[in-house]
Amino acid sequence: MFVITLRYLAPMEQIDAVLREHQDWVDAQYDDGVFIASGPLVPRTGGVILAAGLPRERLEALLETDPFRRLELAEYSVVEFAPRRVAAGLERLQG
Repeated sequence: MFVITLRYLAPMEQIDAVLREHQDWVDAQYDDGVFIASGPLVPRTGGVILAAGLPRERLEALLETDPFRRLELAEYSVVEFAPRRVAAGLERLQG
């Protein structure tokens, strides 16, 4: 499982101009079963994504296709961890 944080590098006007395209990209990752949770930071300086079910190399390549990344509007940090305990109903997330 991965915790991905992104930090905006551009003014909010530039972020908002590409937000719909980014959200479409995020939706596609949910459709493919890669993302399991996501949302903006509070305050809105970036976001967090939880991802699972793929090798790190594939995840890194996938992140390169995000419009925020392609347009150099955000930078990403990826932390991998092995969940040993999860809440009821989330058992599929355990390694």
